Amino acid sequence: MTESDVNRRPIAARDTGWARSIAAALAHSRITPNQISVASVLFALAGAAALVWWPGYAGLFTCVLCIQLRLLCNLFDGMVAVEGGKASPLGRIYNELPDRITDTVFIVALGYAANAPWLGWLGAVSAVGTAYVRVFGGSLGLSQDFRGPVAKQQRMALLTLGCLAAAAELYWNLEHRALLIAAILIAGGSFITCATRTRAIVMQLREPR
Repeated sequence: MTESDVNRRPIAARDTGWARSIAAALAHSRITPNQISVASVLFALAGAAALVWWPGYAGLFTCVLCIQLRLLCNLFDGMVAVEGGKASPLGRIYNELPDRITDTVFIVALGYAANAPWLGWLGAVSAVGTAYVRVFGGSLGLSQDFRGPVAKQQRMALLTLGCLAAAAELYWNLEHRALLIAAILIAGGSFITCATRTRAIVMQLREPR
């Protein structure tokens, strides 16, 4: 196992036939992994804008679609770079920075859509904190820790479920609480994730070498 394998986020879909087929097709095209990473930011901006400024079913479902497209970009940029052999010297930058931007854009938008902007910003800061702790552990010579309970995939799952639940609230004419609950779970869960990853680093540093 190489260092890049150790510090690569485990994604179950990476081993599926459909993902390998699409990644192979992208690898044989002129599309680069870095372009796929940038596309994830564009999808995040579109989804966040829809959530905040396009109220109703259309905005909620557009946001859900953009979340899934963002996650697909996160899957295929790495596959095209590693399995497709199209890695570049700047690949690590494009692999990390767009993720921080997309997380922030989506979570801040969730806070505004839930009428709790402060909660969106708190969630975004906590989400960035999970990545900081992970990379900090790597800088100490440890394997990067992608554990949860609320890592990137779980944050996007909570946002997706929040949007779908909000659509159900509209349909059944219920009190609008789904987005607020999603924002609370993302912020609180991300904070807990920072704590669990930090604790794991401390335990590893205390181990005799």
